[in-house]
Amino acid sequence: MNTIFDVDLDACAANHAPLTPITFLDRSARVYPDRIALVHGDRRQDWAETYARCRRLGSALAGRGLGRGDTVAVIAANIPELFEAHFGVPMIGAVLNAINTRLDAEAIAFILDHGEAKVLMVDPEFAPVAAEAVAMCHRSDLLIVDIEDPVHGPADPIGALTYEALLTEGDPSFAWSPPGDEWDAITLNYTSGTTGNPKGVVYHHRGAHLNALAQIHSWDMPTHSVYLWTLPMFHCNGWCFPWAMAANAGTSVCLRHVRAEPIFELIAQEKVTHFCGAPIVLNMLAQNPELKQFDHEVKVMTAGASPPAAVIQAMEAMGVEVTHVYGLTEVYGPALICAWKGEWDSLPPEQRAKMKARQGVGNIALNEIMVADPESLAPVPQDGQTIGEIFLKGHIVMRGYLKNPKATAEAFRGGWFATGDLGVMHPDGYVELKDRLKDIIISGGENISSVEIEEVLYRHPAVLEAAVVARPDAKWGETPCAFVDLKPSLEVDAADIIAYCRDHMAHFKAPKTVVFGPLPKTSTGKIQKFQLRDRAKALPDG
Repeated sequence: MNTIFDVDLDACAANHAPLTPITFLDRSARVYPDRIALVHGDRRQDWAETYARCRRLGSALAGRGLGRGDTVAVIAANIPELFEAHFGVPMIGAVLNAINTRLDAEAIAFILDHGEAKVLMVDPEFAPVAAEAVAMCHRSDLLIVDIEDPVHGPADPIGALTYEALLTEGDPSFAWSPPGDEWDAITLNYTSGTTGNPKGVVYHHRGAHLNALAQIHSWDMPTHSVYLWTLPMFHCNGWCFPWAMAANAGTSVCLRHVRAEPIFELIAQEKVTHFCGAPIVLNMLAQNPELKQFDHEVKVMTAGASPPAAVIQAMEAMGVEVTHVYGLTEVYGPALICAWKGEWDSLPPEQRAKMKARQGVGNIALNEIMVADPESLAPVPQDGQTIGEIFLKGHIVMRGYLKNPKATAEAFRGGWFATGDLGVMHPDGYVELKDRLKDIIISGGENISSVEIEEVLYRHPAVLEAAVVARPDAKWGETPCAFVDLKPSLEVDAADIIAYCRDHMAHFKAPKTVVFGPLPKTSTGKIQKFQLRDRAKALPDG
């Protein structure tokens, strides 16, 4: 039934516009043109210049025939050019595909083919693996653009032109257009291949806009915050922080390599207020307190695995406030946050750290969280003990997996996104992660597929059977532990197995531990991984 409010009150150009994070850049350039947007070595770039460069990029790509739905891939460290691509590429309706710099050539070639990339921009550090990948893929019309970075130094070009040369083709006053529909794709992010080939997660303008604002809200970020890029910008589009920093009119401090010395240096030198990182980054800093040079308060956001209580305590003793979040590639990075309550301040340090280690509640862009039985979708009791699968729904859930309707249908069940992670719901509504429904190993914040490692192990001529599980690790959170049964009369040692894996996959995915012997099985021949997990936990250190 129509009401009085349904008559002649339709959406129009004056009261409705599709949500897109590109508008954040436009606003900061108009309101704060002279404020510094990007710092990279000696380079200082304000918001007016950043906006002009992004418009040049969009204009140049459009001039070369790219438009709505075309994919532009980038392999780069945390440098200004990748930041600019987060705006310049979607200005013409194209889709940014920031590729994991740790991947091997075979995985990169698959991504270029599957995402149908038309342009590939390459950081000089990754030119060799990019060239190898291009030779393996089937993108005959792929335009390769070399990014030149003085901080890295010179490198042999592999492309048709440089990034700066491409920008000279563009117009700094380019009249870019917002998306016709906020549901349009803005970026394409590939998972780490937890079931074979990686899956392409499609983000939309609406989700990117809302999660960027949610990040500012979750962290209580003051306007003009200074953010240090310790988190890879390729990972879930840097948890949406390129767009968040534009909305914040803040300063992004770029960092090529995550090491303790430059992190402490830049925090002090640039007066950094915020940074993100996996627990391994926090642990690295906690192990080097003598390098601290700053005396102002700093906030760090961490996810990937629950940070040990001792690490949280060590960070906060240095004046770094830890915020724990949880998310997946499919939900634009962090979707849950351990929202802090004032009444917890009086708890003993160990108890505060335990509360902070919980994954928490949804951010303002997530509608609902449910911990439920994976089959029936019946919610579990909020008792902090009953384990169920974590389900999410809301504005920051992906559109789906590119060219993979089966995987998309499996992910969306009963109106929810099934995370594949297991957890409990506490009486206060806070979620705590307990285990993983799938055998994903989270090492240093990176997802590693046990299946992918097993496939490599089974190709070794001496391996009869193999299974891989996570082994707890004080530094990395978890590392892959391979249990291997060898063929009769064949002998190899752990070093041989590890070297073989490193030769056939990205080095960070290779097992760190190898245990030889028969594998436990059910009566039907299925390997009992729960027994292997127990064995891995019981292994002595070293």
